[in-house]
Amino acid sequence: MGRYGLQERNVEGQMVVDFAKRMEMAVVNTYFKKKEDHKVNYKSGGRCTQVDYVLCRRCNLKEIEDCKLLAGDSVARQHRMVVCRMVLEAKKKRRRVRTKRRIRWWKLKEEECSVRFKEEVRQGLGGGEEVLDDWETAAGVMREAARKVFGVTSGNRKGNKETWW
Repeated sequence: MGRYGLQERNVEGQMVVDFAKRMEMAVVNTYFKKKEDHKVNYKSGGRCTQVDYVLCRRCNLKEIEDCKLLAGDSVARQHRMVVCRMVLEAKKKRRRVRTKRRIRWWKLKEEECSVRFKEEVRQGLGGGEEVLDDWETAAGVMREAARKVFGVTSGNRKGNKETWW
């Protein structure tokens, strides 16, 4: 609640203030100095009240430049509309995109890596020439051997290459 609100507050007005405090919000209407007549947005039967409020998160209060009432018969004769002027910066967050880490299977074409891979797979499968009945186990052994021998990619995308022109 700012310093420039109406002095009198009824039960409903206190409920709005309590809600704003609980939710870490600000009642924007009360943060800008205005004449008493320019704070009241509903006049009827000799009574003047403030029935409309603008709420925002307290952390976003710095983005609000002004909050005022529009004079005129925009809604009804006894009611004046609340307008809030804000300055918003469109900030684009750059997310660092990571791809999934992959095994460098293309290194299998290299003679040295190919030989080391075969040795690792033989050791992982038990050293013999027998074929395992469980495909999942065999595939897991091969993947682990490939990770050990070939390595894995970092998961980062390649940077943009300059064009040739």
